[in-house]
Amino acid sequence: MVLIFRSFREYDFTLFIVPILLSAFGVVIVYSSSMVTAVVEGFSSTHYLTKQFQYFVISLVFFLIFCNIPYRIYQRFIKLIIFGSILILAFVLMFGTEANQAVRSISLMGRFNLQPAEFVKIGLIIYLAAIYSKKQIKIDKFTTGVAPPLILISIVIGLIILQPDLGTSVIIIMIAVAILISTNIRFKHLFALGATAIAFILLAIPYMVTEKRIARITGAYQPFASPDDGGYHLIHSYLAIGNGGLTGEGLGQSVQKLGFLWGAHTDFIMAVIAEELGFFGVLAIIGLLAVIVLRGIYIAKRCNNDFGTFLAIGISAMVGIQATINLGAISGILPITGVPLPFLSYGGSSLLAMMISMGILNNIAKSVKAQPEEIREQSPTVERSFRYSS
Repeated sequence: MVLIFRSFREYDFTLFIVPILLSAFGVVIVYSSSMVTAVVEGFSSTHYLTKQFQYFVISLVFFLIFCNIPYRIYQRFIKLIIFGSILILAFVLMFGTEANQAVRSISLMGRFNLQPAEFVKIGLIIYLAAIYSKKQIKIDKFTTGVAPPLILISIVIGLIILQPDLGTSVIIIMIAVAILISTNIRFKHLFALGATAIAFILLAIPYMVTEKRIARITGAYQPFASPDDGGYHLIHSYLAIGNGGLTGEGLGQSVQKLGFLWGAHTDFIMAVIAEELGFFGVLAIIGLLAVIVLRGIYIAKRCNNDFGTFLAIGISAMVGIQATINLGAISGILPITGVPLPFLSYGGSSLLAMMISMGILNNIAKSVKAQPEEIREQSPTVERSFRYSS
């Protein structure tokens, strides 16, 4: 630990402090939003507080560890990462724990449920960053430069869809798109991939569509047509947001968390924040999440190697996309998909995965600080990014 803190000045202060602040506030708001739920379920009012605090401590330890692991080391393990991801997801389908008509987690010692898909997201970011950093000279050739990594990614997405977990699948697809755009892929190749992805989704619809999911879509865009069924959750989210106004009812004073709002400490935790801390509280949380995303892009721009650039882009995209999907769900812009709010929603797997990714991003920032100033000014990769070849 002494070694970790001795090099504190080498870290990116923003990327070091903001994730810790968000995670620590997450412990507080999880307690506020889960007290009644815990009692109703037969636990003490501090049940979820205790567990989330444990997750926070464990995540903080891993965050500090990954801050000090040189990020280029991960390039050596990409085969293990991609095939390990496939194996662990297959294991989940065969031996995982079922909850809410889905098999997404593995029970550890009967006390903790681990969701491997949360960590697979990080693994796939590392895999794509490593592969495409090697294929930059071939990136204008679809069959040899673009397509091969996506075949393995498609297998992983397919296994996640089988759980079923549409939200995580969409996140992975969008992360892959963000990384691909950064590689200066040709526009016609990106268009072809988009068409293929749409076709893949259409083929998966017969398997994915259930009465429950149809109700979610209907509830998202016509909540008042079924206020006691598909629209129930969103209506109570609206009530929580409306009750909060500009300054909120005060920490711990939410009414909707008292058995009305489903998932108050998980998927709909931002609705509780809105009710208790108001518009300004929500704005502060969104601002801090945006700071992480923008700082990650800034680090990517200044990194002097493609692997670090793509890795930083992928991690930033993961945080931004996941936050956008969660916020879209509680506001009725997007259907409810069960995507947690980064750093804040209750759950050990999500928090641990986010803090590990922040540790990796911090290490990239640390390496950027160590670069000579003339190299640091502009990454060759980012200079190419978003400039499509015809």
